[in-house]
Amino acid sequence: MPKQLPRELIFQVFALLIAFILVHGAYVTVIRPQAAAFVAAEQSFLAADPEYVQQRNFYVVIKDYEQETCFVLMLWAIAILGYKGAESWRQRRQLDEDLLQLPGGMPVGPEDTRELTKRLDELPNQSRKFLLPRALRTSILRFGATRNVQDSATAVRDLCASEGERLESELSTIRYIAWAIPSVGFIGTVRGIGAALSQANRAVEGDITGVTMNLGVAFNSTFIALVISIVLMFFIHQLQLMQERLVLDTESWCDENLISRLQTRPLP
Repeated sequence: MPKQLPRELIFQVFALLIAFILVHGAYVTVIRPQAAAFVAAEQSFLAADPEYVQQRNFYVVIKDYEQETCFVLMLWAIAILGYKGAESWRQRRQLDEDLLQLPGGMPVGPEDTRELTKRLDELPNQSRKFLLPRALRTSILRFGATRNVQDSATAVRDLCASEGERLESELSTIRYIAWAIPSVGFIGTVRGIGAALSQANRAVEGDITGVTMNLGVAFNSTFIALVISIVLMFFIHQLQLMQERLVLDTESWCDENLISRLQTRPLP
């Protein structure tokens, strides 16, 4: 399917840009101002009452750059998942259509292959690129060339197997994003711990404010990254399951509606 890659690549690039604009806009206009206001209020309460127990706030937990990066990657991955999921859904709907338009119980002989391929060629250009029409076309052409039902069934299995491998390889970008999110969270952990250690001299003197704030950066970034990764992996597995079912159901459709009706007839 050589024409799909440029369109999908363009979609991924624009999805990344849109995800960055949305997330960064939310951080600049809402999240970081709210976090700064909450931290300032907490510091004023603590200055007035040294026994005051500081509260946690969602904006403070997600305010740092690592969390922002994780949310950008999450939206990017969700956009790609939605794109691939919609394509698989459209292909699955095609399994409910009668593409060959064969009367019930009618056997298919080698002399019928030209008419069947013509019916498949009349499909819209986008629909012809789906798995089911390609599998049917491959099976019909193989049967017309070899007059062997087993060869036709083998052609369908080989095409479905290669399609499954292709779909699996196309998930590499999403899997990379799912791997990158915890890594970004770990970077925030290292940065926060390093900044906390740089404040160790002040902690010895009794001022632990800097240490606690930087440790908060470390733990918050890891927490958000792990939560996002768990949610994202669930959707990745759901997409993979949908694609695997599409391949298996396509092979079963071909077996039930075409392969089982193929019949070799003696040449006139």
